[in-house]
Amino acid sequence: MQSTRSANAIPLRPPQPVPPPPTPPPQPSYQPPVDYPTDYQPRPPIQPITPAYTPPAAPRLPILKLIHSSGREFQWSGEAGFIGRRSQTMTIPPEIDLSSIPNEGVVSRRHARVSWDWAQNSYMIIDMSTNGIYLNGTPLSPGVPYRLLNGDSLQFGQDNLVRFAVYIM
Repeated sequence: MQSTRSANAIPLRPPQPVPPPPTPPPQPSYQPPVDYPTDYQPRPPIQPITPAYTPPAAPRLPILKLIHSSGREFQWSGEAGFIGRRSQTMTIPPEIDLSSIPNEGVVSRRHARVSWDWAQNSYMIIDMSTNGIYLNGTPLSPGVPYRLLNGDSLQFGQDNLVRFAVYIM
């Protein structure tokens, strides 16, 4: 048998082994950067930034002071509150509590409402009682606000048993 070889044929060679991939150079173990601080240094406190606008403080209301004819004093400062006496059924006592004065029975639980009137720059009083209120000897109409002035006198009830001098400080 005759073998026919082609003139253009490439002789087969045995396969060559593939060389292993190159090994990377050895890496040093981790070291922190030279400029990294190894001991903790506390930072100075941060100063707060001052706001560009600081609103003005709310105006302070004057103190309403009632001096009872017995000499006992009651002071209050606020936008609105009640003058009266405590009862066991009330969960919130009045702002000016007259429960312990002589003749307290003349005083209603919610005898009067006092409030600050910004327009008049004054405390106002409204009669909410059964027995009435007298301002400088004149009876007040129930439900109508009346201006309180320094030196006024208040009387609760018509028998002149519960009297106060009014001071606004």
